[in-house]
Amino acid sequence: MATLAHFISQMQEIQAGKPWIGRSYERKLAKVDPSLVFVRPTPKLKSIAALISHLTLWREEAVLKIKTGQGSKTDACIENWLPDKELQAQGWNSIWTAYQQSFTDLISSLKDKEDSFLQQTYYDTDFKGEYTYQWLLDGILQHDVYHLGQLGLIIKHLRS
Repeated sequence: MATLAHFISQMQEIQAGKPWIGRSYERKLAKVDPSLVFVRPTPKLKSIAALISHLTLWREEAVLKIKTGQGSKTDACIENWLPDKELQAQGWNSIWTAYQQSFTDLISSLKDKEDSFLQQTYYDTDFKGEYTYQWLLDGILQHDVYHLGQLGLIIKHLRS
């Protein structure tokens, strides 16, 4: 179970640890004034709330793929990037709680699996094909790291 344990460890590190690349999601967001999470620092950058909602959707989608062998969302779905007004109506506490729950659910869905699970396949609705779960977990890690960097830029713009 060394490979799967490594995936889980990396996800946990990026979420709440001290990753080599800098601060984790929790450490970055702990220093953000909640009044700023719905602000788009520039028209081309998303708000923090939009970014966190986006990450939640794809984690929930990963859990669905792990549990059922097939996803349901595509990059074009409306939930991928919800409008800021809809996110404001949900409220930051709700968005943050859903994000944390999606992370817990993802880790829980992997805890009882063996490394052989990584070579099993699922149908990816977005990419329209069969892919291994290792490909999915690589993608989730890459996606989280990409948006962690984006979050840093958004926070930097909000503070300036």
